[in-house]
Amino acid sequence: MNRAALFDVDGTLVDTNHLHVTAWWEALRQAGHSVPMHAVHRAVGLPGEDLLDHLLGNDRDRTHDDRLSAAHDTLYATYFDRLPALNSASELLRALARGGWRVLLVTSAKDNELRALRRAIDAGEAITETATAEDVEDGKPAPEPVRQALELARVPAERAVFVGDTVWDMKAATAAGVTCVGVLCGGIPRHDLEEAGAAAVYRDPADLLDQLHDSPFSSVTA
Repeated sequence: MNRAALFDVDGTLVDTNHLHVTAWWEALRQAGHSVPMHAVHRAVGLPGEDLLDHLLGNDRDRTHDDRLSAAHDTLYATYFDRLPALNSASELLRALARGGWRVLLVTSAKDNELRALRRAIDAGEAITETATAEDVEDGKPAPEPVRQALELARVPAERAVFVGDTVWDMKAATAAGVTCVGVLCGGIPRHDLEEAGAAAVYRDPADLLDQLHDSPFSSVTA
């Protein structure tokens, strides 16, 4: 039977979380909002509208949301030509693909941003499909993005493992019935990831690759 390895991208395979923090902080500052960077960091991983809800409240004036998102996108795009993949990210994806896993990306990135991220990862031959936020009505922490990836991979939840760096990733995978693995390279503490549902936590893709045969991936037999 098929097996699916599902991966978040930002903060999990590519070292971009703090770039997103800077871009969102500056976009909010330009719009007159004073939001501390640590709060923005905790919200990274949510879709844009949900991130703004989380930071500014549900009762805010939403008429400037598009302008805020556009400002973030413009600021973040200045990094597209130098996004840094995390250590051994491409090797991890290739190792799983060689082992018969269907490797899928699960991300809210799209268009030019997604292309830049894939260039940074540099493992296109190992990636089977990409599930984006455009494919579903609700993004993480809702389970829909993970369920969409399962449909693309044509595997049941028990034949998949999801790897991510935020509590939103862990909650989405857990709600979808998928075993989730956390990585610390996105900056979220181990305790928070475990509390949100992580079955195991590793430092980064390199650490997970080194321990792959003893990780939750090893419990899904070929």
